Amino acid sequence: MNLSDIKKELDKIKRTTFGISIPELRKFAQIVAKENYKYFLENDDYSSFELKLLHAFVIGYVKDDIKTILKYFKAFMPQVNDWAVNDSLCQNFRISRKYQKEVWDFLMKYKNSKKEFESRIISVVLLSHYLNDNYIDRVIDVLDKLNTDDYYSQMGVAWALATVMGKYPDKCLAYLKSKDCHLNEITLKRTKQKIRESYRVSDEIKIFIKTY
Repeated sequence: MNLSDIKKELDKIKRTTFGISIPELRKFAQIVAKENYKYFLENDDYSSFELKLLHAFVIGYVKDDIKTILKYFKAFMPQVNDWAVNDSLCQNFRISRKYQKEVWDFLMKYKNSKKEFESRIISVVLLSHYLNDNYIDRVIDVLDKLNTDDYYSQMGVAWALATVMGKYPDKCLAYLKSKDCHLNEITLKRTKQKIRESYRVSDEIKIFIKTY
């Protein structure tokens, strides 16, 4: 299946007010991932929002060795410039759970990046796939130090810390209360907001956060 065929198939898919529906894109991504996925990933011209989303989903569905998949993940990163594509790429990247060390080492190459969406990519991959006993302390440390100069990087860290609060409340509270918390004022404000909005966080913690 070449790029022209893929575009034709996308045009056939029933559209909604917002374009091609996410469930339909996911189904099509699974088909592409099983066929000649390399051709698509190497020839995608990113000419539409749907193609970018399809690209993100295909990377998540591909079955191949982790080095190859990370190569395509890396190649796609410069094309990520909105939250929907960013979060679709990261949340769908479930192979991270099987190859924790390899994906972690890859992400850490970008931990000092000043680019808004490289920072958000790290935040969303971590909140989606690394909130476990082996990585939680490292996750909090990385989130504390990520660049948050821009809105989407701030919201990525805020969302991640709110998710940490839901799963590891004692660790998250200890971090927020400590001198080791280096979040800037805006990111801290957004973090408190996301914690108060989270259904995973207890009412007791939400009350404390509101007055903290």
